[in-house]
Parts: sequence; C-alpha cells; structure tokens
Amino acid sequence: MTKTTETGATPADPARRDALRTLAGAGAAAAALPLWARYTHAQSAAPIRVGFQMHATGIGAAYGRWYDRTTQAAARLINETGGINGRPLEIVTEDDGTDPRRGAEVVEKFANQHRVDVAYGTLFSHVVIGSAPRAGELKLPYFVVSEGHHVASGMLNRWTLQPGITDVKSQVLAMAPFVAETLGKKVTMIFPDYAFGHDHRDFFSEAMAAQGGEVIAKIAIPPTETSFTRYFPRIPRETDVIYHVMVGPAVLTFVKEMGEFFGPSRPAIFGFIDSLEAVDLRSPGLEFLEGTYFWEGMPRYVQPGQTDYDRAYRAAIGLDENGASLADPRDVSAYAHMFGCWETLHVIKRGMEAAGYAGPQDRQKLVEAVEVMTEMPESHEHPQGRKLFNGRTHQVFGQQHVSKLENGRLDVVRTVPLEETFYPDEVDYTAQPF
Repeated sequence: MTKTTETGATPADPARRDALRTLAGAGAAAAALPLWARYTHAQSAAPIRVGFQMHATGIGAAYGRWYDRTTQAAARLINETGGINGRPLEIVTEDDGTDPRRGAEVVEKFANQHRVDVAYGTLFSHVVIGSAPRAGELKLPYFVVSEGHHVASGMLNRWTLQPGITDVKSQVLAMAPFVAETLGKKVTMIFPDYAFGHDHRDFFSEAMAAQGGEVIAKIAIPPTETSFTRYFPRIPRETDVIYHVMVGPAVLTFVKEMGEFFGPSRPAIFGFIDSLEAVDLRSPGLEFLEGTYFWEGMPRYVQPGQTDYDRAYRAAIGLDENGASLADPRDVSAYAHMFGCWETLHVIKRGMEAAGYAGPQDRQKLVEAVEVMTEMPESHEHPQGRKLFNGRTHQVFGQQHVSKLENGRLDVVRTVPLEETFYPDEVDYTAQPF
C-alpha cells in the first residue's frame, strides 16, 4: 500500500476547526490563508515528505489504523498553521505488514523511490530492529514510536530516535513499586515472545527484585497465537499477581479465556493496556477484570481536571470522552500509545526549524538539532504531559499512569512523575559518527 497525502488540502469539519483555534493560538491567522499563500515565503514550495511506516496489516493493524488517524490529524494541523519552515508537510504511507523484513524494504523504498526527508512511525519492536539498520545505512533519520528499549539500549544507530513516547524500561520502573506495595510480591508474567515482551520480562523482573518481590513464572506466548487456554495451567498456585502484556488481533480472546480459566477466584491482576488497546472495555466476557489495574501512557477516558491540551487533541482526531470515535462509539482508539505519533511529528517540525532544514543534505543537522533538545513542556504539541529528552540515548522520558478498571472505565489512581522513571545511560549516540 502506498498512500500520499498533502493533508493541508483537506477541509476541516466544525469540531476540528474548533480544535484548531485552540491549538494554533497566534498561528490561527495562517490557517485562514489559502494554501498557495501560506507557503510563498518559503525558499522552496516543495513539500517536506515524511515516510510513515504503517502497520496497516499483520498483528499491528489495530495500532496502525490509529497511528494513521493521529498522524493525519497532526499533519493537517501543522499544514493549517504554516507547515514546516514555510513548506507543506506531506505524509507518504507504506504498509510494512508488521514484518521486520518488509519493514527494511519499506525504509529503502522511502529513501530511494519516494525520496522522503525522514521515516517515521514504526511501533512493533521486531519491525524497528529489522528496519533501523537499513535506515542507518541510507543515512535516513528514523523516528520510531515504539516503546521498546532497543533505541536507548544502544542496539541501533545514531539515525534512529524515539522522542515522542517512553520505553518499557522506564514504564516498568514506574509500575513495579505500585505492584509490590499494593498487589503482592510473587508475580507470574505473561508476555509476547518477541523483543517487546522480552523487555518486559527482563526489566520488570529486575524492578520487582529491587522492591523485594519476585517473578516466579515467566510465560512467553507467540504474538500470533489465537487460543491461550493451554498456557494458564502453568501459573503457579502461590502467585499473588498476574502481570499480563499481550499484543495482536487475539488480545480480547486472551483476556476472555483468562477469565474463563479462573472464574470468580483469581489472583490480583496488573496489565499493560496493550492487552486491551483499541478494545471496548464493556465487551462481554471482560467483567472479571473489574477492579484490576493497568498501565496507561495517556488515559483513554477523560479524567477530572482534563487539560485544554487533551481536549483539543481529542477534538482534532475526532474522539469522545471515552477515547472512541465520535462517528462510531464502538470504534475504540489506541489512546495509550498513539499520542506518540502526534508528539513525534511536532518534534520533527521543531527539529527541522531549529536546523534550518532545506532538504536531504540537512538530515545530519536535523538529528543534531533533536539531540540537543531537553525539556518538552506539556502543551498542545505534547498533550500527554511534560517530557524530558535524553539526546545521548535518543530516548524521551515522561509520566506514567496506573489506572483501575471500575464500572467499565479506567480511572487513574496513580500518576508517576517522569523523575521516577530514569535509569543510567547505556549508550551515547552523540559520540558515534554519522
């Protein structure tokens, strides 16, 4: 699939126009100009081309659909407020099938066929790991929205950055104290058997040990699995807490079968919302999860004291207070993750403007401009909350949320500030050559 959109040319509906007025502030005047007038002051009228590596098919398709909607909304806003360096932003989309080999092919296609300025948007960690080396060889800035620890671990290269979403290592550091203090010390982990799941396995085990707890069983499940009943008898009887983080199209089946296995008697349960991302929490069979806890990157349901940033962000994408599409309340978003696309596109914009980016010859300048970023205040560009970017490790840090499922919705019970999610640097990409 190849899709090219100059999203500034699409008229906005009334709700989105209201969001634009809130988001744009002083830039709203630019949005009133016709497209030709907005970009006449630029050195070039050619668009900035961002190659969006989309999981349109495969096990990441639910995420890909919402990453796409968020990307298109952010790009529309950027274009309606003057573009990047006075040039329109164009999103060029290719489906990678959530497949690492195909991902590398997409990166090459972006560089050699589409001639994009940067590549962006990859989520599933095995696809990132399969694609990033080719981006490095092509000297193509590769902005991922993935969560895996592969960037900050030093596994990848200087051309690969994760400035819009936190990584698993910082997330589990934030969650382990809550699990140990509130739910229990003996944990059984259920996780997908690939790099993302292995990050959870390794780093949560370490984090629980630091809290005086222990992971007593680690159950790895292929991410393409469609039935899970045979795995549950492996959960030890002495388990205090089941920790689950599953992905893929069968996540609802996984949770339902876990409920059928335990019935009314179950251990405490702590999950990452990945196990139910883009799933209606009122779906039949999920009743047994009432009273259990989840990690959320950005709360799906509107919380008391909702910020103007969250309100405008929802309106720009077309979401209701439950994180579902305004057009169809059954169409539930991947709200805990997709903000990373919105925020990463704004980081790219900010980096290009700081670097005076004019074309591919300035790609190194762009990477260097992002590397010197630090504070990212909560704002319309960063609606999830305040962040701190570590230019040495190419990884951003931000706040994390513990939410409790009650009455069919998730309510935040603890927000962990970003300062409690730091860990020592494992790499300094700025010391590496381009």
